[in-house]
Amino acid sequence: MEMIYDLFRHLIQNLAQAGILPDSLTYTFVINALLCALLIGPTLGAIGTLVVAKRMAFFSSAIGNAALTGIAIGILLGEPVASPYVSLFAFSILFAIFLNFAKNRSGMSHDTLIGVFLAASLALGSTLMLGVSKTINVHILDNFLFGSIITASSDDITLLVVAVVATIVIGIKNYNRFLLSGLNPSLASVRQVPVMKYDYIFVILIALITVASVKIVGAVLVEALLIIPAAAARNISRSLKSFVLWSVLISTTSAVVGIILPMQLELSIPTGGAIIIVATIFFIATLLLRIIRRQ
Repeated sequence: MEMIYDLFRHLIQNLAQAGILPDSLTYTFVINALLCALLIGPTLGAIGTLVVAKRMAFFSSAIGNAALTGIAIGILLGEPVASPYVSLFAFSILFAIFLNFAKNRSGMSHDTLIGVFLAASLALGSTLMLGVSKTINVHILDNFLFGSIITASSDDITLLVVAVVATIVIGIKNYNRFLLSGLNPSLASVRQVPVMKYDYIFVILIALITVASVKIVGAVLVEALLIIPAAAARNISRSLKSFVLWSVLISTTSAVVGIILPMQLELSIPTGGAIIIVATIFFIATLLLRIIRRQ
């Protein structure tokens, strides 16, 4: 994989040196960030359309916060501080599965259950973080909270590639089933679509791509990039196809512009925050366009 990354880096650096691309792309760490953006943007944009359509925005937020508990558990168990990925993935996926199980079995409303699980996860995470802070510098954890896309390593990119490929392959193959099982479970059952099975697969996918993006975008912001581009796309879409395409375009553009623009303008803005600000501008613009159309 490192050979592929080097080819991409050399290509971008040559284009930047030739004046075709912004000169900030002559730096390797910026190219790594750009590569992450080109992976995260389309994936979160596409999956975000299902999250919005199935009204699971609060669920993705809960997963993002559960990731912090997984990080704390991993560090306490002796995993590397910069990459406690085993506990991070394990806890987040188990959290998503158990939350979905409770929703299907208890009969309680989805938002109530998510609120309970979110509060419990935050309480457990903050308690464990207090124990972690006695052994490490807690500022190291800022990368997981708010993201650090410009410090992404080759290992981080490889992990992201694996998660993106798995999400895209499973998502494209089962997109219509995910959508139908969420919007109309009765119709899905009539068409012999196993609704519960696809619910579990979908929540695992959300957990997978959310956790893989945490180190890059941050646990606080990853759900925003999952939701805002899809919400913006919904304002201007007239079909399912345009909904997905617009969401992918807005998400990818937000990620790329959020990285490049602050560096070109020498603005002291965190890249994760800049990405979400750009996505929010897109949402406001599409919302105004929708209002104008209705009037």
